[in-house]
Amino acid sequence: MIVLNKIQKVLIANRGEIALRILRACKELGIKTVAVYSTADKDLKHVRLADEAVCIGPPSSTDSYLNIPALISAAEVTHADAIHPGYGFLSESADFAQRVEESGFIFIGPRAENIRVMGDKVAAIKAMQKSSVPCVPGSDGGLGTNDIENIELARNIGLPIIIKASGGGGGRGMQVVEKEENLLAAIELAKTEGLSFFGNAEVYMEKFLTTPRHVEIQILADEHGNAVHLGERDCSMQRRHQKVVEEAPAPGITPELRNKIGAVCADACKAINYRGAGTFEFLFENDEFYFIEMNTRVQVEHPVTEMITGIDIVREQILIADGQPLSFSQDEVEIKGYAIECRINAEDPNNFMPSPGKITQYHVAGGLGVRVDSHVYNGYTVPPYYDSMIGKLITFADTRLGAIIKMQNALDEMVIDGIKTNIPLQARIMKDKTFRQGGMNIHYLEKMLGESQ
Repeated sequence: MIVLNKIQKVLIANRGEIALRILRACKELGIKTVAVYSTADKDLKHVRLADEAVCIGPPSSTDSYLNIPALISAAEVTHADAIHPGYGFLSESADFAQRVEESGFIFIGPRAENIRVMGDKVAAIKAMQKSSVPCVPGSDGGLGTNDIENIELARNIGLPIIIKASGGGGGRGMQVVEKEENLLAAIELAKTEGLSFFGNAEVYMEKFLTTPRHVEIQILADEHGNAVHLGERDCSMQRRHQKVVEEAPAPGITPELRNKIGAVCADACKAINYRGAGTFEFLFENDEFYFIEMNTRVQVEHPVTEMITGIDIVREQILIADGQPLSFSQDEVEIKGYAIECRINAEDPNNFMPSPGKITQYHVAGGLGVRVDSHVYNGYTVPPYYDSMIGKLITFADTRLGAIIKMQNALDEMVIDGIKTNIPLQARIMKDKTFRQGGMNIHYLEKMLGESQ
């Protein structure tokens, strides 16, 4: 039995399946839970299961889940010790992390200074270069206003290049430039988008890799100078910069390559005094890793890593926040088998329009090697105000093909009536010959759907 030092009650500052996931981890550790919810979410599963529940505002995220004073107040009135932000905007808000700590609570996540550096893509790249993490060739900093110098820089890097907003994410504030005459206009457009969406007009330039894969390294680090990696995930099956299918381990990554890049990431965490869970995202092309960003939070796709390592990432997050050292060493991390995750969204599988509404019939898949992380149930109404993801279907097997076959069968078993879902799309992906071979690049799904530009 683990004896906790500081955390006896956790406020879960999120909704949906990640909120339920955090609640389960807390219950296993004997920690009391506080659920916060909007008026649209009073019937959420974790709200019903939590020890206490506090309504923090109307349906709009701005007025509820992103309302920092309301979250802090809820923690105060319930006498919570810590706040877990889940994933999403607040999990990577340095200001929120700082406010939480200044208010006398434990933030279950990295230090504010870590989040601040990694949230600024230019600062993140500089920090990673200092720690010998391989990066994409680029401007190595924000672009100035001298047009001639910017053109010369692009020539030296070599076209095509991509202009990115320093504070960007989710595909916004990014412009690909294939012809030199389009460069200056692309810089201005990226600056405008960066300022509009993220309040930061700074942009930088990188080599645009034409056929990369998206491979990311999961790390955990504690306050005692320990850091480990849990191998890699392949998240190349994406549409418009949004991940659709994730798997671990990544096809074609050798143990030697895994250990080499993993050790670099773990060492970087030690160098920047990182705390908690985090993910190094890379573009992977021609057996080379190129750092693009670090996510300072637990990610949607963390279950595939849990399935192949047997390590509960959310549980470790909480223990680290409690001041505990990591419960295992790098030598004890063993990659075993294969896992695949399909994101189940309440959306039209053809045009991807959100499909909120009441679920009239709900039956989940089951069997050996099948995991469903979802907050929905029979009779649950999917509200129109939030992200359309309603769950994650994860399968695990000894081989990659075995995991794919399990996923096919699991998708066939899933019944979600009353709304449209992307299950038909996921089934189509599982049957795709190229996907079955593995190692698709980040453009493959859009080409498969006939959306490539």
